[in-house]
Amino acid sequence: MSRSRRSVLASLGAGALTAGCVGLPSSADSVSLLLNWTPNGLHVPYYAARAQGFYEDEGITVSEIRGGDGSDFAARQAGLGNATFAVTSSDQVLLTNGGGVAVSSVGVMMQRTPTVVFATRESLGEPLDDPQQLAGTRIGTGPGMVRKLTELYLEAVGVREEVELVDAGYNTVQRLLEGDVDAAGGVFGDAIDARYQGATVDSLQVASAVPAYGHLLATAPDYAAANPETVRAFLRGTARGAAWATNNPEAGVDAVVEANESLAEVREQTRATWERMAESHVVGPAVESHGWGWHESDPWTTVADALRAADSGEVADPAAVWTNEYLDTDDEYVGGYAEEVS
Repeated sequence: MSRSRRSVLASLGAGALTAGCVGLPSSADSVSLLLNWTPNGLHVPYYAARAQGFYEDEGITVSEIRGGDGSDFAARQAGLGNATFAVTSSDQVLLTNGGGVAVSSVGVMMQRTPTVVFATRESLGEPLDDPQQLAGTRIGTGPGMVRKLTELYLEAVGVREEVELVDAGYNTVQRLLEGDVDAAGGVFGDAIDARYQGATVDSLQVASAVPAYGHLLATAPDYAAANPETVRAFLRGTARGAAWATNNPEAGVDAVVEANESLAEVREQTRATWERMAESHVVGPAVESHGWGWHESDPWTTVADALRAADSGEVADPAAVWTNEYLDTDDEYVGGYAEEVS
């Protein structure tokens, strides 16, 4: 049970307990979570929290964790109320709201975008440790936000005009391994995939030059307004699951693999993905200053500007699609997250 929940229970006293916990979600509260994609190492915190009973400790039941069909689908389904919560991304929250379906980000799981520029020693001919090495190369990327963020990174480090960007479709890793491109823009899971196919891979993190988020947790604003304690409980349980799985990575991976038997064949890769996420993407300055899940405006503005520049559709006001209201910073796993995993 979290510190904040214990303190609330203590302040209510035994009489309040027998009458029901005022201000806390009912133990019968049941919520669902829609992932942005098929379950993988990036989703360890939710499975760990459910397996360890952390959601139940907060008075809620996560009745279903369901694989999804992209961040766009996840954001829309949460906004429509077909899933209580969804794992999605800032670009899709902005576009979904712009398209007329209200959905709000209530917590940031990944403070740093997972987008990377990566190369193999074979493709580049040397270890990649400086973005200036990319000058004169052909870089393949897939579509969507990965391409936009890759381009922003190349501009930020001053080599965009010296690079040929190639549309690699959804085969970025294979195009790189086959020598069709010299480097690739993708997510760190792509780089891990290439490594597990036998390549020696080096990566540059786009987040080092471009402020942008990775996975977010979203819900319908009307649902959050009507069920604020349930939202807070879900976020507390998730933060605790992330912290526990960071400190117990093997057991954390057990949770996602046991719930999704197909991952047993790629267990080692699943663990590598989770460990990379936990070590480099969940904690950042905002988490150290305020706590797990904290939003700041700059990453939202970066993505909104990129979407508008690319004429990606109607983009909502970036200040209107996120909130820190439901992050319980008095909780040891939210406000104290950085200390819990250090």
